[in-house]
Amino acid sequence: MDIRKLHSFVKIIDIGSITRASAILHIAQPALSQQVAGLESHYGKPLLVRSKRGVVPTEAGKVLYRHAQIILRQMDEVELDIQTASEDIRGTVRVGLAPLGLGSLLAAQLIEKLRRDYPGIMLYINENVGGGAMSELIMTGKMDVALIFYPGAIPSLAFEKISTEELHLVTTSERFDDVDEIAFADAVARKLILPSKIHTLRQVIDTSLVRKGITAHIVAQTESISVLSNALSEGLADTILPLSAAKAVQRRVPEARICPIRRPNMHSNMAVCWSAQLPLSEATLAVQKCLIDLSLQLTR
Repeated sequence: MDIRKLHSFVKIIDIGSITRASAILHIAQPALSQQVAGLESHYGKPLLVRSKRGVVPTEAGKVLYRHAQIILRQMDEVELDIQTASEDIRGTVRVGLAPLGLGSLLAAQLIEKLRRDYPGIMLYINENVGGGAMSELIMTGKMDVALIFYPGAIPSLAFEKISTEELHLVTTSERFDDVDEIAFADAVARKLILPSKIHTLRQVIDTSLVRKGITAHIVAQTESISVLSNALSEGLADTILPLSAAKAVQRRVPEARICPIRRPNMHSNMAVCWSAQLPLSEATLAVQKCLIDLSLQLTR
C-alpha cells in the first residue's frame, strides 16, 4: 500500500472533487483517478460515487477515509519521533476540556506547565465540544487526550478517574450572602441557565428532576463559561455547576455566590481519557501526565 495514495484519497474526500484535489496536490487528474482505481482494485470495492457535483465516499470509502486519517497521522508522528530521538520532546497534542467542568480552572495552568517543562510541545486546547463528542474524537484519533465527565467504562478508551464534585447553585442574588445550602427544589425554581440535554451535567440534573417529580425554570441553555458569567453579572439568571466550574465563574464575576445544593445531593465525576487502542506519542504521554497531575492537585 502506497501512503501517497491514502493521502490523495483523504484529500479528495475532504475537498469533494478529484479535479480540485488534482490542482491542490499538483498531480495530473488522470494520475489521481488512477490512484483511486488502484485503491478500489486493492480492496475490491468501489470507494467513490462520482457525479457532476463532485465525489462522495461509499460506505467502504468512509471506512477507508477514517482509517487513512489515523494511518497518516501515525506516519507523521513516526517521522517526528525519529527526528527528535534523544532530543527534547516535541509535537502537537490536541487536548479536550469538557465545558463546565474542572478544565475551566486548569487550562491556563496546563499551558504554563508545558511551556516551562516541555517547550517543544505545541498544545491545542478544545472545549467547544461536549464530553461524549470528545470521547468519539479520541476513538478516531482526532483528539489525543481529554478531561471529561466520566461516562462509564468504554472498551476502546482508557480513563484515570480524577474527582467527584457536588453541584452548587451559582447566583449573584444578595439573599444568599448568609445561606449555607439550598434545597434542590428551591434551586430549580429560580430562573436558570443550564447546559443542553446532551451534556452530562444536565443529565444529572434532569434525573433528579424526574425523581422529584418537578420541573426546572430554565430560561436559556449554554455550555459557555463566558456566556454564563455575563448572564450572572447582569442578574439575568442563576446556574448549577460543579464546584470547580463555579469557582471559574466566580473568578470572572467576583460578586457571585456559590451555594451547595441539598436534598438531594447531586454529584458529577470527571476523568482524564485517552485511546486504549491507538499508540500515544511521547508528547501525548507527557501532556497526559501533566493533565492528570494538575487535575488531582486542584481537587485535593
